[in-house]
Amino acid sequence: MVVAVVDRYAFRAELSRYEGPDPWHFVSLPADPSEEIRARFGAQAAGFGSIKVEAAVGSTRWMTSLFPHKSSGTYLLPVKKAVRVGEDLEEGDVLGVSLRF
Repeated sequence: MVVAVVDRYAFRAELSRYEGPDPWHFVSLPADPSEEIRARFGAQAAGFGSIKVEAAVGSTRWMTSLFPHKSSGTYLLPVKKAVRVGEDLEEGDVLGVSLRF
């Protein structure tokens, strides 16, 4: 018997900006991988329900965490300034994102 274990996810999503006193940029994961990630890795969640991942956009890789988005039931991936500058990203851009757990 062969069992496939997926520890990587890839998707496309729009870069959004959270308006607040210290604005954050993030992408919302699609519903299907969010459900699978929650089922597979949710028990490993740390503070605020966060799950540690290695994220990649373009040629940039960084360690971060996914955070549950209560109103949509999906996860949010923060995209830090160094990534946005290095990849020349702006709010509204659609990004190719890959995650490794």
